[in-house]
Amino acid sequence: MIRYALHCKACDEAFEAWFASSAAYDTQKERRLVRCTACNSTRVDKQIMAPAVKTAKGKDTAPPDPEKMFAAFAEKARAHVAQNFDYVGDSFAEEARSMFYGEQDERPIWGETTAEERDALKEEGVPAAPLPEPFTPPIPKPKGRLN
Repeated sequence: MIRYALHCKACDEAFEAWFASSAAYDTQKERRLVRCTACNSTRVDKQIMAPAVKTAKGKDTAPPDPEKMFAAFAEKARAHVAQNFDYVGDSFAEEARSMFYGEQDERPIWGETTAEERDALKEEGVPAAPLPEPFTPPIPKPKGRLN
């Protein structure tokens, strides 16, 4: 079976049709059996189209698993936060506020805050957003402690 994209010269309609083979299309076209689906005209021609060829490689390729894709993305995000952000613990609101008001240089931070502190930061216009659990790296151990 072969699918052709067709075009009607009479009404400018574009449509598709299936034929048993290229020769079957030619035979039906000669016998004026290929007709427009909109106006029934026989002034129909094939449009230029690229063939849809499937390779053996494509047959064995399964679609990506969304859960695995998300897990890989979340792992990259956790690693990025762990390597590029300073963990400030429960001092997050103070640190964010201090940077916002220019009391210290800005830097990427992450930490914890209470719901009240989070609301206060929002009211003040301090840019801060919760870090969703899948993207939160493990809390680093304090330096200088054995356990």
